[in-house]
Amino acid sequence: MSRVQNTKLILWLLTGFAAAVALNRYVFGLGVTTNLSDKTPWGFWIGFDVMAGVALAAGGFVTTAIFYIMKREEFHPLVKPAVLTAFLGYLAVVAGLLVDLGLPWNIWHMIIYWNPHSPLFEVGWCVMLYTTVLLLEFSPVPLEKSSRYAKIRDFLMKFRFPLVLLGIMLSTLHQSSLGTLFLIMRYRLYPLWYSHILPIEFFISAVALGLMMVAFESLASHWLYRREPETSLVSRLCAAAAWVLVIYFVAKMTDIIASGKLGLIFNGKWQSDLFIVEVLVSTIIPAALFFVPKYRGNTRVQWIGSSMVVVGMVLNRIDVGGLAMLDSTASYTPSWMEIAISFGVVSAAVLVFLFAIENFHIWEIRPEDPESLTYTPPSFDYSSRTWLGVPSMASLTKHTLAFVLSFAVGMALMSGKRLHAEGIDQITVRPATAADSLCDTLCINGNRDDQFVDFSHAGHISRIGKDSCWVCHHLSLPGEKLSSCWECHTSMYREADFFKHDWHASSAGANLKCDDCHTPGVTRTAQSAKKCTACHPAYKFASDEKDVAQEYDIPSYVDAMHKLCVSCHTVEARQMKDKPNLAQCPTCHRVGTPPDLRADMKWDVRLPHFDNLILPDVRRNGK
Repeated sequence: MSRVQNTKLILWLLTGFAAAVALNRYVFGLGVTTNLSDKTPWGFWIGFDVMAGVALAAGGFVTTAIFYIMKREEFHPLVKPAVLTAFLGYLAVVAGLLVDLGLPWNIWHMIIYWNPHSPLFEVGWCVMLYTTVLLLEFSPVPLEKSSRYAKIRDFLMKFRFPLVLLGIMLSTLHQSSLGTLFLIMRYRLYPLWYSHILPIEFFISAVALGLMMVAFESLASHWLYRREPETSLVSRLCAAAAWVLVIYFVAKMTDIIASGKLGLIFNGKWQSDLFIVEVLVSTIIPAALFFVPKYRGNTRVQWIGSSMVVVGMVLNRIDVGGLAMLDSTASYTPSWMEIAISFGVVSAAVLVFLFAIENFHIWEIRPEDPESLTYTPPSFDYSSRTWLGVPSMASLTKHTLAFVLSFAVGMALMSGKRLHAEGIDQITVRPATAADSLCDTLCINGNRDDQFVDFSHAGHISRIGKDSCWVCHHLSLPGEKLSSCWECHTSMYREADFFKHDWHASSAGANLKCDDCHTPGVTRTAQSAKKCTACHPAYKFASDEKDVAQEYDIPSYVDAMHKLCVSCHTVEARQMKDKPNLAQCPTCHRVGTPPDLRADMKWDVRLPHFDNLILPDVRRNGK
């Protein structure tokens, strides 16, 4: 097998493995796949997938600026691959961000709900717009394969230069704004990485990384397809990168010296050692190599230098995005599943890049299908030999098999302990000490991060009365005296289907026909259907003794808990003048909040829809 075939096989294995982990992340939530916590909410996914991914894609605006703005015609062979790499890089960033977000289906909120004071708002809009610009900028390449789209291609070609200018502007904005995000983290980010000129440092380093990413992509792709490397062009990129790296190093060290932080580099802590390694790998060693013409014209040195800049700058983004924030009170090690998803996203992007190289006019001479180069007619001299078909079909068969096998392995490696239904083990009960066998305190572990909220069960009963159980326990499942919240609110962050209509109607479930529940000729709704107790006489609707489900969709576990607690606390806070902050977060979430800050907390983060709830008439022992 050729280099390309072997590489594709490995990439498909990584992609299939990551797909299994990603599936479990979306079905069972972040807690199943990550080691993130409230103290370390930004981990490997943000540092590598998002921050490093955006920087790695900087080759697009750097190369187009060199060719279109500076009029360096000799770099024309690098423009299309660079734009394609940038476009796929930003798609990988979006994919990584969707995995990292706790509520990925709300990512569109940024478009509607504006917060122009937030650097993250500007970064999000710029990334979204620049991804669109890259799509329009690259679209003429695949469109030229068919004459049917000639008019669309000609139209886009007329606006290529304005698109290039817009892309350069958007890239300049969000590459620097990523550094702006960390200006508010002065007391969390280790001083060697914190700087008032972080936006400038991020932009300069992105330019250097963009140059070296284009060089690395050229060297790697030409090696895979056994083509002569573009040594001369890569050498010029290395020469330009050397000067950019020097500017970056001087700016960084000048700021450190001016801020009086030079001594921190040699204090022997792990942060100082990490900083030294980062600067050596990303800046000092490659710049020293590239300043010598003899070395930067050597393909092997180009490989070493470009790889060091790519690895070093990615390390810088990971350091700033998470590692440099760790201290004695917060520890974080990426789980193997976080790493698997990140590698899978990169592998999928590389597969698309190789597909484009082989099928579109990216290079002046398009490479031949690597499978066809080794193709020989089938021979059936031996019955043990199997012919997988023509080269394209054989390739599809092998890659599909690799994907399916690695996907199965990924599913098998998922821990059974972590793959329980979302919400299970969220509530643990301490030994009962109150009368009537009622539990004294519930330990609510909503996010499964071992940071419990202590709920005084007996204390609440004494205040609202023993006959008011329905205030919280509005439904008991069949055959049970006590039902935990998670048994119905099965999804942590999404609405859940309480009735499970599809299960009742499916042959694998209750196998009921429509007329078994709905009266013929009457509009089929939850209100017009049979009462639940017709089939489930053990159901107990404690709140109002109704046995008709008003809605099939019920709130997520988090929303149910917050609505139940915060809405009641809001009413109580208005009546109890000695506890005006009863509805605020620190009332319940005491873990991790310094005692001296709890009394000073004045913010109220109640969700807007809490004020619109229809609250129960809570009676407090005759008051």
